[in-house]
Amino acid sequence: MTSDSTKTFDVKSAFDETPLQTFSYTTEAEAFAALDRAHALFRDRAGWLDAPTRIAVLRRFAALVEAQTEALARQAAAEGGKPLKDSRVEIVRAVNGVEVAIAEIAHLVGTEIPMGLTASSAHRFAHTYREPRGVVLAISAFNHPFNLIIHQVITAIAAGCPVLVKPASATPMSCVTVVKLLAEAGLPAGWCQILHNDNDVTEKLVGDRRVSFLTFIGSARVGWYLRSKLAPGAVCALEHGGVAPVIVDATADIDDSIPLLTRGGFYHAGQVCVSVQRIYLHKDIAADFTRKFVAAAGALKTGDPLDASTDVGPLISRREVERVDAWVQEAVASGAKLLCGGHKLSETTYAPTVLQDPPADARVSQEEIFGPVVALYTYEDLDDAIERANAPEVFFQAALFTRDLDTALSVSRRLHGMAVMVNDHCAFRVDWMPFGGHSQSGLGIGGIGHSMKDMTLERMVVFRSKLL
Repeated sequence: MTSDSTKTFDVKSAFDETPLQTFSYTTEAEAFAALDRAHALFRDRAGWLDAPTRIAVLRRFAALVEAQTEALARQAAAEGGKPLKDSRVEIVRAVNGVEVAIAEIAHLVGTEIPMGLTASSAHRFAHTYREPRGVVLAISAFNHPFNLIIHQVITAIAAGCPVLVKPASATPMSCVTVVKLLAEAGLPAGWCQILHNDNDVTEKLVGDRRVSFLTFIGSARVGWYLRSKLAPGAVCALEHGGVAPVIVDATADIDDSIPLLTRGGFYHAGQVCVSVQRIYLHKDIAADFTRKFVAAAGALKTGDPLDASTDVGPLISRREVERVDAWVQEAVASGAKLLCGGHKLSETTYAPTVLQDPPADARVSQEEIFGPVVALYTYEDLDDAIERANAPEVFFQAALFTRDLDTALSVSRRLHGMAVMVNDHCAFRVDWMPFGGHSQSGLGIGGIGHSMKDMTLERMVVFRSKLL
């Protein structure tokens, strides 16, 4: 979109702050002109994209993405700081996500509603069907700059909805690429439009009655606020964060758990909404686990995300590095033992950090740190561990390591998590499974098929005939 605004913002490398690209802010007039176009497309029922058209566009789009995997991975790594080896996985996952969306189109169907069960319903036949809900407004986050757009934009297109997408201002380049590739794949003009507007304009868009569905990924404070601004009848899906707990009991296979929990805790420098943050260790295995976990964390290579050997990249900004460090120093000052890390490596990177027994009221115990920090706690009584794991007012994903079947069945139902992983880290996800938070952690269930259904309405037709 062209802009007559003189206001611009710069996108810089998350690692070394090298300028990457300059963008013009979308003005309020431009943003609402985009909404006008999207709403007009939705109102023109005859012009809706039928299933074969959507499938053909998405197949061509997936092929274009797959052909440019390395370039797209490097772009995402440069702007967002996720290590290249993980950004490559992100692009492959994005292609798989498009394939999931294509397959889910076949399941956007209704059902037959029983009739003839009473005298008043005799001579009738009823069925439901699904159709697009309306204009989707997608507000995205920085941490998966390519794949989050797949989850918010491709789902809307697959469901037949026009979509406006506002990427995170720190990582808009991947989103711009997605929109360009969709156009190249044959998506008609207006069906996916990108916005770079400021927060005031975003709030006005959210409250416009022509927005039927809001998909938001970001902080709870912002998400709940935007929900309060929705027009009557609009629906939203909010994905916030957690303070993900893991319980490791006395029977657990320690050597199996270490690489999984190291990955879950320090992947993308902990900037994932379900990153491993708190691990509760039974006293009988605590010393052995701690020694091995600290060694694994200390062996991780932190640095340039474009170096294929890097395990942990930068945080998204200097401000986030300072915040993470402040939380760690606060925990240490209040009694936590620093086992490794606990310091800045540069203005943009932070050493993988392991804390032992920070107080229950420390921020690292109660709030999402969104950084490369994992806290270890010791317990004797399993009920106590569950109570401590469930203490924060969040409800996203959790994990349990055990070789005892009764423990697995019992604890997995008692841990606060919309999904609980047994003998796996709590950051596990595949894109066809339900995924989302409850309570302060979000609203609605994501996962590509689930999102597509939320972006559609189920309507009903009832036929009356004397021949029935």
